[in-house]
Amino acid sequence: MIQAIPKLVTFKEFIDWLPENFGVRYELHNGDIVEMAQPVGEHEEVKSFLGVEIPAEIKRLKLPYGISNQVIVRPPQKDSGYFPDLLVLDRRNLVNEELWKKESTLSLGASIPLVIEVVSTNWRDDYYLKYADYEVMGIPEYWIIDYAALGGRNLIGNPKQPTISVCNLVDGEYQVTKFRDSDRLISQTFPGLNLTPNQIFPTSDND
Repeated sequence: MIQAIPKLVTFKEFIDWLPENFGVRYELHNGDIVEMAQPVGEHEEVKSFLGVEIPAEIKRLKLPYGISNQVIVRPPQKDSGYFPDLLVLDRRNLVNEELWKKESTLSLGASIPLVIEVVSTNWRDDYYLKYADYEVMGIPEYWIIDYAALGGRNLIGNPKQPTISVCNLVDGEYQVTKFRDSDRLISQTFPGLNLTPNQIFPTSDND
């Protein structure tokens, strides 16, 4: 996170403002327009790797899903709007999204089988703010990919180590499982996905 513009705005004001400021990444956090840091190369490596692997699994399973990193996720009744690093959308539920056609915005957990955030310097947003909002929205699965071990020790261990936290919704609450090194990632959305953190993290040999 670089800076926040002081004036609080509504979600509608944020949407109207965005086109005039295209080219810089912004999110809306509880009424604050927040300028997001330009992602570093390793961050984009993670996104590009999963941007190949997950669509391949969707195609293999013939699921009615799509992939996007430009969709706005808005927790209902909140002046917040997030641009996840990677989002799997269920095309069957888009007809129920009031803001989809005109604003590319999703507010229903049923529209989002899986959302992924790759941790940057603003790691608290991923581990606390977005975690809470995605949970309340009812998004079934949320991955927090902390390849640089930036999160707090209570989140990724002491000493810190690169970790992927997979959050699965159970009875309305996220249950978190942590994966490291050569652990096989367990995904309820894609149970046949055969990936490990070492393959996903940019510092690995990806073999």
